[in-house]
Amino acid sequence: MSARWIAVGVLMTALALLVGCDRVIEAPDTATPYTLEIPMGFPQPLLPADNPLTEEGILLGRMLFYDPILSADSSQSCASCHSQEFAFTDSGKKFSVGVDSLEGKRNAMPVFNMAWNKRFFWDGRAENLKVQSLLPIQDVLEMHETLPSVVAKLQKELRYEEAFKAAFGSKKVTSEKMSYALEQFMLTLVSGNSKFDQVMGGQATFTAAEQRGFVLFNGESNPNNPIKGADCFHCHGGTLFSNYAFSNNGLDSVSADIGYKKVTGSEIDHGKFKVPSLRNVAITFPYMHDGRFTTLQQVLGHYNGNVETGSPTLDPQMIGFVHGLSLSPQQISDLVAFLETLTDETFTTNPAYATPF
Repeated sequence: MSARWIAVGVLMTALALLVGCDRVIEAPDTATPYTLEIPMGFPQPLLPADNPLTEEGILLGRMLFYDPILSADSSQSCASCHSQEFAFTDSGKKFSVGVDSLEGKRNAMPVFNMAWNKRFFWDGRAENLKVQSLLPIQDVLEMHETLPSVVAKLQKELRYEEAFKAAFGSKKVTSEKMSYALEQFMLTLVSGNSKFDQVMGGQATFTAAEQRGFVLFNGESNPNNPIKGADCFHCHGGTLFSNYAFSNNGLDSVSADIGYKKVTGSEIDHGKFKVPSLRNVAITFPYMHDGRFTTLQQVLGHYNGNVETGSPTLDPQMIGFVHGLSLSPQQISDLVAFLETLTDETFTTNPAYATPF
């Protein structure tokens, strides 16, 4: 069986477990409601109505996120490929390596500000975090486990019987409850206290280079503009630093990876991938869905003069890159300086997001 059809089978299994559920898995009366803290300037998120946040549910999700018991040989957890130190990415690896020493096909995406995301994975194949959370467990290139096996293993652990009861009112472990708990934990991973945020709040100031980079980031590339820009804000503007759309940014004339087309089936989505947030971008290298760029300078070099403008599905917002941005080495350095202000060190060291074990 091909990897493609295995992946489709895994997705259908997860959907079958989650779609068609006609009730909310309610927390017991003893559970403690949790209020998500929204950083200054962030829009209000649309939290899932069927999964209210509770301290007990979040703790259970955190336990599951860090427990290698979810993998076939109990050697890898979600955190193995999503390290808090690197904004929940895979420590600079181009591709993650699963329990069978097999390499993945795409770069591990960061996990933060999930409450504002619309779809998940580079190709958007998961419509919510409940679906997303179960797919890596079953993926042959990742944890290579089955949901019934994970449920059986967890059911034998006293700490999980107690944790599931505290979160959902029953000691019975189910994959559906696992997905609800994992979703709750990931929704709490909020990053919004970088130097940029402190500057916006009047608590810090940019250096001269950072200020120049900020102006470039938010400026149009139109040569007729009095102040030259780099057009970054079209896809990465606002406090979230992403529009979370699916876009072809001109990496290849024809992408070998079909991307979002796998979900929509439409040719116009061939080679489109989710636009990632640029928050914490200095520590989430390598870059792009295939990890082809190892530095921010290389990323900016792509946009400065190497965009494949002949790609048939190139995003219309890339029109300003057709003839290149003609940024000088100093301007590229200034942009990097600004992007480095988006690193949130309180996020990468917050004990609430670290292993509970």
